[in-house]
Amino acid sequence: MITDATQLSRQDSIQEKASLDNTQPAIISYVKDLPNICSLAGLFCTLLAIYFSITGVFYAALIGMVWAVGFDWADGLVARKMKGRTGHDRMFGGQLDLVIDIVSYGVAPAILLLSYGNLNPLLLPIAFIMLAASAIRLSYFSTFGLSGESKYTGLALDNNSLIIVAVFILESIVPTAVFASIFYASAVSLAILNVSQIKTPKLSSNPRNVYILASYTLAISAFYAWKLI
Repeated sequence: MITDATQLSRQDSIQEKASLDNTQPAIISYVKDLPNICSLAGLFCTLLAIYFSITGVFYAALIGMVWAVGFDWADGLVARKMKGRTGHDRMFGGQLDLVIDIVSYGVAPAILLLSYGNLNPLLLPIAFIMLAASAIRLSYFSTFGLSGESKYTGLALDNNSLIIVAVFILESIVPTAVFASIFYASAVSLAILNVSQIKTPKLSSNPRNVYILASYTLAISAFYAWKLI
């Protein structure tokens, strides 16, 4: 038998839920937030990197990867300069950035490695190590944040893409077998550094590093675009 008290409790719950639903903004409303636009632009670059990795156009994939880093840095810079953003804006932006990072710095490099190796199943353990290290690294950062407000614990994942893009320059210099060994060893080494206890600075917080990344992105894009011609 349902008592009056039970009915009142249910009504209160329904009213509370309705109140919460009315105060929640529309999901799509966050798309117009400029930092989130930068994050989504980076995700699109990552999608291009994955597409070109699968189709074997590796130089184009590398361009997509380095631009994804650029947009990842840009969203944080824009967010810090914008005024009037609410706590929900910052929280949503942080979660969006985190989800995109696992795709950009975990999934995309793993697919590049597998595609370069002609989908050899023997490379699956290395790809898994890369992906697992990225997931663990991001989960750790999400839980504990920065160390001492200025440094990361473990190598930040954006460095993976920047280093892999640079390592690939050797692809046209050394024999294929030698480069493949260097590439695979680099992937494993980066994964180990991602989950290590080393302290690395937050490079994106320094304006000078932003200019360095911009120069690097333009230079490496021009180099690989030239290789595509």
